[in-house]
Amino acid sequence: MSEREAQGLFFEDWEIGKTYLTPRRTVTNTDIVNFACLSGDFNAPHVDWEFCKQQPYGEPIAHGPLVLAIAGGLMCQSGVNDGTIVAMLGTDAWRINKPVKHGDTLHVAMTPTEKRVTSKGDTGVVSFDREIRNQRGEAVHVMKSTSLYRCRPRP
Repeated sequence: MSEREAQGLFFEDWEIGKTYLTPRRTVTNTDIVNFACLSGDFNAPHVDWEFCKQQPYGEPIAHGPLVLAIAGGLMCQSGVNDGTIVAMLGTDAWRINKPVKHGDTLHVAMTPTEKRVTSKGDTGVVSFDREIRNQRGEAVHVMKSTSLYRCRPRP
């Protein structure tokens, strides 16, 4: 069986300082409830409307890991990783700046900050500043992330 042709960005294609944007996705109350069920995280900020009415955010908010998972899905949908990403190596300095509520529409802005070829020479490490932004352009989550990508095949 032949290998499927990669459609995403290879290590060499990522430009340091260029910002890449994903498609958008609106978070629903169903997303929040389903994530609570999947993860077992039924903490009040995510599922208890009466508790939340007494908090500054006023209503249930999305779990931080749910927002991170949605960002991963948006990056997949953008096509940049299609057949070229080998592994996510880490997420550092993850900060949650604002709550995400149902009805918020998110997208991801990722800007490569550095890259290096691995010792084997067939893969490379790319580090990104990554912002998950809402419909108002506010960076609700920010982080530094690092991933391993395939290098472009040599002829």
